[in-house]
Amino acid sequence: RWQKREISNFEYLMFLNTIAGRTYQDLNQYPVFPWILTNYEGKELDLAQPTNFRDLSKPIGALNSERREEFIERYSSWDNNLVPAFHYGTHYSTAAFTLGWLIRIQPFFSIYLSLQDGSLEDESRLFTCVRDAWTSALMGGQQNVKELIPEFFYLPELFHHNGILPNIELPQWAESPEHFIRIHRMALESDLVSCQLHQWIDLIFGYKQRGPEAVRAVNVFYYLTYEGNIDLSTITEPSLREAIETQIRHFGQ
Repeated sequence: RWQKREISNFEYLMFLNTIAGRTYQDLNQYPVFPWILTNYEGKELDLAQPTNFRDLSKPIGALNSERREEFIERYSSWDNNLVPAFHYGTHYSTAAFTLGWLIRIQPFFSIYLSLQDGSLEDESRLFTCVRDAWTSALMGGQQNVKELIPEFFYLPELFHHNGILPNIELPQWAESPEHFIRIHRMALESDLVSCQLHQWIDLIFGYKQRGPEAVRAVNVFYYLTYEGNIDLSTITEPSLREAIETQIRHFGQ
């Protein structure tokens, strides 16, 4: 149905997220969507111009060539018999990342505060600007390889102030949060995304998740992020088991 364009790219991604076990009911397994644009600075956005779109055949951590080489070097020089080699020590989707995107909306704002002992993080670590969030994902340190959530394509309230946090700074080509959502959704459904979306799906849901294909694609994550890589029932030491469960809970799976 997707190939025949009987369902949209958005619907198809939501379907894949659902059958993969991702759900709005679980911040640790929240639906994941791709960054799709690269132009967050220009006054105009031409959706027919390929340079305005991200290369969906590469994971977010491998888009910037310099950072890509850093991750490849980490993997190739890894020397630890207890922990398998990996490119990324963090994940593209975690509860903390999801709350960071949704921080201006309840009940997510309250959940965020409860995890932060009632106080906000430094503003430099909060989601305040779409351009800066993209730049951090593209060129930031090795701790930011996060993708987006579905709300970026339908929920303008994501960008509105909540009485405590100000409005999100939008790209110049967006006149308002509502306008940003409309253009962003149009971009998601564009031919330029449609013709390469399957390559991102291979990375997140398909055959490039693990094994030799994941290595070739620079798409290997810390071993605990893969379901089934460790059998918790075999760990009898309570403190060790708790530590591993906490790692999985906070760093995504």
